[in-house]
Amino acid sequence: MLVLVVGGAGYIGSHMVKQLVCAGHSVVVLDNLSTGFRDQARYGELVEGDLADTALLEQLFNKYSFDGVMHFAAASLVGESMQDPSKYYRNNVVNTLNLLDVMVRHGVKNFIFSSTAATFGEPEYVPIDEAHPQQPINPYGASKLMVERILQDYHNAYGLNSVCLRYFNACGADPEGELGECHDPETHLIPLILQAASGRRESITVFGRDYPTNDGTCIRDYIHIEDLCSAHLLALRTLTDGVQQGALAFNLGNGQGYSVQQVIETVEAVVAEDGCSLTVKEGSRRAGDPAVLVADATLARETLNWQPCYADLKTIVEHAWAWEKRFLNF
Repeated sequence: MLVLVVGGAGYIGSHMVKQLVCAGHSVVVLDNLSTGFRDQARYGELVEGDLADTALLEQLFNKYSFDGVMHFAAASLVGESMQDPSKYYRNNVVNTLNLLDVMVRHGVKNFIFSSTAATFGEPEYVPIDEAHPQQPINPYGASKLMVERILQDYHNAYGLNSVCLRYFNACGADPEGELGECHDPETHLIPLILQAASGRRESITVFGRDYPTNDGTCIRDYIHIEDLCSAHLLALRTLTDGVQQGALAFNLGNGQGYSVQQVIETVEAVVAEDGCSLTVKEGSRRAGDPAVLVADATLARETLNWQPCYADLKTIVEHAWAWEKRFLNF
């Protein structure tokens, strides 16, 4: 297949591009490099550009006959979305419409969309399955849900087939050590803790120890980046092979939650092997942090024949630590 990966120089996108190429597919990466990195787009052909540039999109779709499109290019900071909703609706919704419209004009029918558990809002029950009400509580989640609804309408009107994959906590790094997380600013828990261990950050703060969980800290579902990408590849294949048609959506997670304290303890055990340690500080609860967010990914397992390979938290941390150790002088 020839696949367009939008946002292919970012964390998830770059891992996806490598997995596609290693599976024998050809890839064109479109990325404006606002949050992605040129050296992360080492597989496939990189086109530097933005989805707001409709003329560039026309040129790309005139030049290439894409079998499918994967879309990872979104603004994704919840706090920022509260302060600047315009940025989120413009980038995550309007720019996605630009992409969908050029796909429709050129007859490209297969679309894989990077969605999020933030479309669900405060959980009414856990684990969260696809039947859970979608009531986002911030513009980031709302912008993603808008695209999910647009995709249903585009299937009904134009025959565009799509799969929305709602992630819980993407984490880990390329097991071969070529790729990893490079967010600026970093907001994900595991790399933040690892940075505290490597000395790139003074400490890690635990925001609240009074949640209704076994150790009082929040519980999240951590899914390895490789497992996340394998689900995307299976989703694309199910569309291109004609196995599934429509506007589909799946939750992606391991179905097992780990608390913030458990993650800290796992990191401490892994980094201790290299003689490293970290400082933990205490903070108060942050507004809008649910006590537990865990996915029910049964539908993805059954429909896509998806099976996570790196569900163990220690393995996830080890891969992420191998990436972080590039900043240490061992």
